[in-house]
Amino acid sequence: MYRFLLTPRWLGGTALAVAAVAVCVWLGSWQLGRFEDRVSTHQETKNAVTSSGEARPIDALLNQATPQVTTETVGKAVTVTGTYDTEHQLLVPNRVVDGKQGYYVLTPLRTADGHAVAVVRGWAAGAPAAGAGAASSAGVPSGGQVTVTGRLQANEAVGADGAVAGGLPAGQLGMINRASLLNVLEYDGWYDGWVAADEAPAGLTPVPTVQPQGGDGLTLRAFQNLGYTLEWFVFAGFVVFMWYRLIRREAEAEQDRALGLDPVLD
Repeated sequence: MYRFLLTPRWLGGTALAVAAVAVCVWLGSWQLGRFEDRVSTHQETKNAVTSSGEARPIDALLNQATPQVTTETVGKAVTVTGTYDTEHQLLVPNRVVDGKQGYYVLTPLRTADGHAVAVVRGWAAGAPAAGAGAASSAGVPSGGQVTVTGRLQANEAVGADGAVAGGLPAGQLGMINRASLLNVLEYDGWYDGWVAADEAPAGLTPVPTVQPQGGDGLTLRAFQNLGYTLEWFVFAGFVVFMWYRLIRREAEAEQDRALGLDPVLD
Protein backbone atom coordinates (compact mmCIF):
# COMPACT_ATOMS: atom_id res chain seq x y z
CA MET A 1 0.00 0.00 0.00
CA TYR A 2 2.95 2.35 0.63
CA ARG A 3 4.96 1.41 -2.46
CA PHE A 4 4.15 4.82 -3.91
CA LEU A 5 6.71 6.27 -1.47
CA LEU A 6 9.45 4.74 -3.64
CA THR A 7 8.41 6.70 -6.72
CA PRO A 8 10.64 9.64 -7.75
CA ARG A 9 7.94 12.21 -6.94
CA TRP A 10 7.43 10.95 -3.40
CA LEU A 11 11.12 10.38 -2.77
CA GLY A 12 11.81 13.97 -3.76
CA GLY A 13 8.94 15.25 -1.64
CA THR A 14 10.07 13.22 1.37
CA ALA A 15 13.61 14.55 1.04
CA LEU A 16 12.25 18.10 0.89
CA ALA A 17 10.10 17.53 4.00
CA VAL A 18 13.03 16.05 5.94
CA ALA A 19 15.21 19.02 4.95
CA ALA A 20 12.48 21.46 6.06
CA VAL A 21 12.15 19.73 9.44
CA ALA A 22 15.94 19.73 9.89
CA VAL A 23 16.16 23.46 9.12
CA CYS A 24 13.31 24.29 11.52
CA VAL A 25 14.87 22.21 14.31
CA TRP A 26 18.28 23.79 13.72
CA LEU A 27 16.87 27.34 13.79
CA GLY A 28 14.82 26.55 16.89
CA SER A 29 17.88 25.12 18.64
CA TRP A 30 19.92 28.19 17.66
CA GLN A 31 17.29 30.55 19.08
CA LEU A 32 17.13 28.43 22.26
CA GLY A 33 20.90 28.71 22.57
CA ARG A 34 20.66 32.49 22.25
CA PHE A 35 18.04 32.56 25.03
CA GLU A 36 20.19 30.37 27.29
CA ASP A 37 23.20 32.64 26.65
CA ARG A 38 21.20 35.69 27.71
CA VAL A 39 19.95 33.92 30.84
CA SER A 40 23.53 32.92 31.66
CA THR A 41 24.69 36.52 31.16
CA HIS A 42 21.90 37.70 33.44
CA GLN A 43 22.93 35.26 36.16
CA GLU A 44 26.60 36.21 35.89
CA THR A 45 25.75 39.91 36.09
CA LYS A 46 23.44 39.29 39.06
CA ASN A 47 26.20 37.41 40.87
CA ALA A 48 28.67 40.19 40.13
CA VAL A 49 26.23 42.80 41.43
CA THR A 50 25.37 40.95 44.64
CA SER A 51 28.96 39.83 45.37
CA SER A 52 31.09 42.95 45.48
CA GLY A 53 34.13 41.13 46.88
CA GLU A 54 37.08 42.73 48.62
CA ALA A 55 37.48 46.45 48.03
CA ARG A 56 40.25 47.38 45.59
CA PRO A 57 41.62 50.79 44.53
CA ILE A 58 39.54 52.23 41.72
CA ASP A 59 42.61 52.39 39.47
CA ALA A 60 42.81 48.60 39.62
CA LEU A 61 39.46 48.37 37.81
CA LEU A 62 39.39 51.58 35.76
CA ASN A 63 42.64 52.30 33.97
CA GLN A 64 44.02 52.70 30.45
CA ALA A 65 43.47 49.02 29.68
CA THR A 66 39.86 49.00 30.95
CA PRO A 67 38.66 52.62 31.15
CA GLN A 68 34.93 51.86 31.26
CA VAL A 69 32.62 50.16 33.73
CA THR A 70 31.38 46.86 32.29
CA THR A 71 29.02 44.09 33.40
CA GLU A 72 32.08 42.39 34.88
CA THR A 73 33.08 45.35 37.06
CA VAL A 74 29.70 46.85 37.98
CA GLY A 75 28.97 46.31 41.64
CA LYS A 76 32.61 45.64 42.53
CA ALA A 77 33.85 47.15 45.79
CA VAL A 78 36.39 49.95 45.29
CA THR A 79 38.24 52.51 47.35
CA VAL A 80 39.05 56.00 46.16
CA THR A 81 41.13 58.64 47.94
CA GLY A 82 40.83 62.36 47.39
CA THR A 83 39.20 65.58 48.54
CA TYR A 84 35.48 66.33 48.32
CA ASP A 85 34.51 69.34 46.21
CA THR A 86 31.58 70.49 48.35
CA GLU A 87 31.07 73.69 46.35
CA HIS A 88 30.01 71.68 43.33
CA GLN A 89 27.79 69.08 44.96
CA LEU A 90 24.85 67.97 42.79
CA LEU A 91 21.44 66.48 43.48
CA VAL A 92 20.08 63.78 41.18
CA PRO A 93 16.25 63.70 41.33
CA ASN A 94 13.73 60.97 40.44
CA ARG A 95 15.62 58.09 42.01
CA VAL A 96 13.70 55.30 43.73
CA VAL A 97 15.04 53.35 46.72
CA ASP A 98 12.88 50.77 48.54
CA GLY A 99 9.89 51.83 46.48
CA LYS A 100 10.10 55.47 47.59
CA GLN A 101 10.78 58.50 45.39
CA GLY A 102 13.76 60.67 46.25
CA TYR A 103 17.10 61.92 45.04
CA TYR A 104 20.80 61.08 45.15
CA VAL A 105 23.36 63.38 46.74
CA LEU A 106 26.42 63.39 44.48
CA THR A 107 29.65 64.98 45.66
CA PRO A 108 32.69 65.07 43.33
CA LEU A 109 35.86 63.64 44.83
CA ARG A 110 39.07 65.14 43.44
CA THR A 111 42.04 62.75 43.34
CA ALA A 112 45.69 63.73 43.68
CA ASP A 113 46.22 63.71 39.91
CA GLY A 114 43.34 66.14 39.29
CA HIS A 115 40.79 63.61 38.09
CA ALA A 116 37.34 63.36 39.65
CA VAL A 117 35.11 60.55 40.81
CA ALA A 118 31.34 60.95 41.07
CA VAL A 119 30.56 59.73 44.58
CA VAL A 120 26.90 59.28 45.51
CA ARG A 121 27.04 59.67 49.28
CA GLY A 122 23.44 58.60 49.77
CA TRP A 123 19.76 58.98 48.99
CA ALA A 124 17.11 61.18 50.55
CA ALA A 125 13.33 60.95 50.23
CA GLY A 126 11.27 63.67 48.57
CA ALA A 127 12.09 66.21 45.90
CA PRO A 128 15.23 68.36 46.05
CA ALA A 129 14.80 72.09 46.46
CA ALA A 130 15.96 74.24 43.56
CA GLY A 131 19.53 75.40 43.99
CA ALA A 132 20.07 73.22 47.07
CA GLY A 133 22.95 71.17 45.68
CA ALA A 134 25.96 72.76 47.33
CA ALA A 135 23.90 73.82 50.34
CA SER A 136 22.96 70.24 51.28
CA SER A 137 26.52 69.18 52.03
CA ALA A 138 25.88 67.90 55.55
CA GLY A 139 28.30 65.24 56.65
CA VAL A 140 30.95 66.09 54.05
CA PRO A 141 34.46 66.56 55.47
CA SER A 142 35.32 70.24 55.12
CA GLY A 143 38.86 69.62 53.95
CA GLY A 144 41.70 67.15 53.70
CA GLN A 145 41.90 63.77 52.09
CA VAL A 146 39.36 61.06 52.69
CA THR A 147 39.17 57.45 51.53
CA VAL A 148 35.73 56.36 50.38
CA THR A 149 34.71 52.73 50.08
CA GLY A 150 31.80 51.95 47.79
CA ARG A 151 30.54 49.98 44.81
CA LEU A 152 31.30 50.79 41.20
CA GLN A 153 28.21 51.70 39.16
CA ALA A 154 27.63 51.93 35.41
CA ASN A 155 26.81 55.14 33.54
CA GLU A 156 23.13 56.03 33.39
CA ALA A 157 21.31 56.53 30.10
CA VAL A 158 18.20 58.53 29.20
CA GLY A 159 15.05 56.72 30.29
CA ALA A 160 16.82 54.45 32.78
CA ASP A 161 15.77 54.77 36.43
CA GLY A 162 14.29 58.22 35.94
CA ALA A 163 17.31 59.68 34.12
CA VAL A 164 16.64 62.68 31.87
CA ALA A 165 18.80 64.64 29.44
CA GLY A 166 18.33 68.08 30.98
CA GLY A 167 15.85 70.80 31.81
CA LEU A 168 16.59 70.76 35.55
CA PRO A 169 17.34 73.67 37.91
CA ALA A 170 20.90 74.66 38.70
CA GLY A 171 22.57 72.29 41.12
CA GLN A 172 20.71 69.25 39.81
CA LEU A 173 21.86 66.53 37.42
CA GLY A 174 19.52 64.54 35.18
CA MET A 175 21.68 61.45 34.77
CA ILE A 176 25.03 60.30 36.06
CA ASN A 177 27.49 59.67 33.27
CA ARG A 178 30.81 61.08 32.16
CA ALA A 179 29.36 63.25 29.37
CA SER A 180 26.81 64.92 31.66
CA LEU A 181 29.41 65.54 34.35
CA LEU A 182 31.86 67.04 31.87
CA ASN A 183 29.15 69.49 30.77
CA VAL A 184 28.64 70.63 34.36
CA LEU A 185 32.16 70.54 35.82
CA GLU A 186 35.28 70.97 33.70
CA TYR A 187 37.80 68.92 35.63
CA ASP A 188 40.86 67.38 34.03
CA GLY A 189 38.83 64.22 33.59
CA TRP A 190 36.22 61.98 35.17
CA TYR A 191 36.44 58.33 35.99
CA ASP A 192 33.82 56.34 34.12
CA GLY A 193 30.60 55.55 35.95
CA TRP A 194 30.13 56.47 39.59
CA VAL A 195 30.65 55.11 43.09
CA ALA A 196 27.84 54.41 45.57
CA ALA A 197 29.32 54.98 49.03
CA ASP A 198 28.80 52.16 51.52
CA GLU A 199 28.42 54.55 54.45
CA ALA A 200 25.98 57.45 54.29
CA PRO A 201 25.93 60.46 56.64
CA ALA A 202 23.01 61.14 58.95
CA GLY A 203 19.83 61.90 57.02
CA LEU A 204 20.87 59.89 53.97
CA THR A 205 20.40 56.23 53.03
CA PRO A 206 23.16 54.24 51.29
CA VAL A 207 22.31 53.61 47.63
CA PRO A 208 22.03 49.92 46.71
CA THR A 209 23.86 48.59 43.68
CA VAL A 210 21.95 49.51 40.54
CA GLN A 211 21.42 46.73 38.00
CA PRO A 212 22.85 47.93 34.65
CA GLN A 213 20.17 48.68 32.07
CA GLY A 214 20.05 46.58 28.92
CA GLY A 215 22.98 44.36 29.89
CA ASP A 216 21.55 41.99 32.36
CA GLY A 217 20.52 39.35 29.83
CA LEU A 218 16.80 39.14 30.60
CA THR A 219 15.64 41.84 28.20
CA LEU A 220 12.69 41.74 25.81
CA ARG A 221 15.04 40.41 23.14
CA ALA A 222 15.78 37.35 25.30
CA PHE A 223 12.11 36.44 25.48
CA GLN A 224 11.82 37.09 21.75
CA ASN A 225 14.47 34.41 21.28
CA LEU A 226 12.36 32.03 23.36
CA GLY A 227 9.28 32.87 21.29
CA TYR A 228 11.16 32.24 18.04
CA THR A 229 12.32 28.90 19.47
CA LEU A 230 8.73 27.78 19.99
CA GLU A 231 7.71 29.03 16.54
CA TRP A 232 10.41 27.04 14.74
CA PHE A 233 9.61 23.85 16.66
CA VAL A 234 5.91 24.33 15.86
CA PHE A 235 6.80 24.75 12.17
CA ALA A 236 8.77 21.50 12.30
CA GLY A 237 5.82 19.70 13.88
CA PHE A 238 3.45 21.18 11.29
CA VAL A 239 5.62 19.89 8.42
CA VAL A 240 5.63 16.39 9.95
CA PHE A 241 1.86 16.50 10.49
CA MET A 242 1.10 17.68 6.95
CA TRP A 243 3.43 15.10 5.43
CA TYR A 244 1.72 12.36 7.46
CA ARG A 245 -1.69 13.55 6.25
CA LEU A 246 -0.52 13.52 2.62
CA ILE A 247 0.85 9.99 2.97
CA ARG A 248 -2.36 8.75 4.62
CA ARG A 249 -4.50 10.33 1.93
CA GLU A 250 -2.40 8.81 -0.85
CA ALA A 251 -2.40 5.39 0.88
CA GLU A 252 -6.20 5.47 1.19
CA ALA A 253 -6.47 6.43 -2.47
CA GLU A 254 -4.19 3.51 -3.44
CA GLN A 255 -6.34 1.16 -1.37
CA ASP A 256 -9.51 2.43 -3.03
CA ARG A 257 -7.96 1.92 -6.47
CA ALA A 258 -6.93 -1.63 -5.54
CA LEU A 259 -10.54 -2.38 -4.58
CA GLY A 260 -11.85 -0.84 -7.77
CA LEU A 261 -13.43 2.05 -5.94
CA ASP A 262 -11.86 4.73 -8.11
CA PRO A 263 -14.44 7.40 -8.94
CA VAL A 264 -15.39 7.38 -12.63
CA LEU A 265 -14.91 10.77 -14.25
CA ASP A 266 -17.44 11.75 -16.91
